[in-house]
Amino acid sequence: MSATKKVKLYIGGEFVESTTTQYIPVTNPATQEVIAEAPCATPEEVARAIASAKEAFKTWREVPVSERARVMMRYQALLKEHHDEIAKILALETGKTFEDAKGDVWRGIEVVEQAANIPSLMMGETAENVARGIDTYSYVQPLGVCAGITPFNFPAMIPLWMFPMAIACGNTFILKPSEQDPLTPTRLVELFEEAGAPKGVLQMIHGGKEQVDILLRDPDVKALSFVGSVPVAEYIYRTGTENLKRVQAFAGAKNHSVIMPDSNKQTVINNLVGASVGAAGQRCMAISVAVFVGKSKEWIPELAEQLAKVKPGAWDDKDAAYGPLISPQAKQRVVTMIEQGKKEGAECLVDGTNCEVAGFPDGNWVGPTFFSKVTADMSIYQQEIFGPVLCAVEVETLEEAIALVNANPFGNGTSIFTANGAAARKYQHEVEVGQVGINIPIPVPLPFFSFTGWKNSFFGDLHAYGKQAIRFYSETKTITARWPESEIDNGPNMTIKLQ
Repeated sequence: MSATKKVKLYIGGEFVESTTTQYIPVTNPATQEVIAEAPCATPEEVARAIASAKEAFKTWREVPVSERARVMMRYQALLKEHHDEIAKILALETGKTFEDAKGDVWRGIEVVEQAANIPSLMMGETAENVARGIDTYSYVQPLGVCAGITPFNFPAMIPLWMFPMAIACGNTFILKPSEQDPLTPTRLVELFEEAGAPKGVLQMIHGGKEQVDILLRDPDVKALSFVGSVPVAEYIYRTGTENLKRVQAFAGAKNHSVIMPDSNKQTVINNLVGASVGAAGQRCMAISVAVFVGKSKEWIPELAEQLAKVKPGAWDDKDAAYGPLISPQAKQRVVTMIEQGKKEGAECLVDGTNCEVAGFPDGNWVGPTFFSKVTADMSIYQQEIFGPVLCAVEVETLEEAIALVNANPFGNGTSIFTANGAAARKYQHEVEVGQVGINIPIPVPLPFFSFTGWKNSFFGDLHAYGKQAIRFYSETKTITARWPESEIDNGPNMTIKLQ
């Protein structure tokens, strides 16, 4: 891929080169090679995208819901046909291993499959004879222009969380993907066009805060979806709602896995290794804290041995467990936090700060890192590290574990490993976290449920995909109707009661 490749905008159904003079380099995280340049769209270009989406909404909202579903059916078929091709693009610009990249694409395809079920999901409600001769029924109708701002860590899955559901509901959509890996979203847009989506239904712009601020403040943008860090999520939510928009903002996490002594040791170790350092820990649902209850703490040395065997590598290395971090800045932040953990008194059983990968001296490599004797006042416990770092905390009882998790300000995901149904029931009922796994480390729901983070992991009311996405991207109109068979004059009704 040429280093001079300029990523294009997608406005009004056409891929166009931006007139901007500001470009952001897109680099291969394993080599630092510049593989493309992403434009910072000009204010005029963003305005054109919004205007195009607004104009397209006038006709798209009138397209029968079954036809909208067929667009999604064609789209999911194309995504499956080009699955490995998309995954290769994704791996090159994110550093993910090929298998992990394919998983990213597939989890997005599953949401598009759900969007193809839109006719039944858009059904309203009805009741006959709510009063004598009066019926009430509701319709689900689209909002208008919606927008989505997506992060670097899932450049296929998270855009596919957003625009297929919004567009299937009858809205039009403006996608602003991460400037760090825009090539994957570009391919997604190309295939959406190939699936037969009308011009203007989907737009794509690139850039940073300046471009996002335009979307947040333009009155023609009715709803906005975001996934990213806590400070940015708070800003997106506050600014969007101040401008009277509907906003869903998915933020950071500190996900705990509670290990009961009656669980299967090897199952626990295997799951903790994959869930903590897979994707270099760059998952908002990664397990970053293992809470060992009672005698399960005896498994910590064996877990350390297994983590130490895990080796990162290039995307096409079949023996690589995961790839590099997305950028040198991301690597430096993780390394700094590891050093801080050592200073604060945590015991570093596995240290990945000096990780090297043969043939890739410039990669953003951090090896698996494992701390024991971690306490809740340490920075490595309090902050989301977003790297291949696992912290072990020891408690004596399940009640202590629940109290620890509930005291944490994040509430994205958690899991418990146990053979005891009563313990699992108690945990799932009492824990203050939105997504709970029982003997499953990363409980990301399939698309017929919703992605339901709590507390500081989510700002908003309605979550991504599932039934909540339909509600987020639509409004309900309720009609109360009477069709009298003959002219009956009962005089004025001076009350609110139907009669």
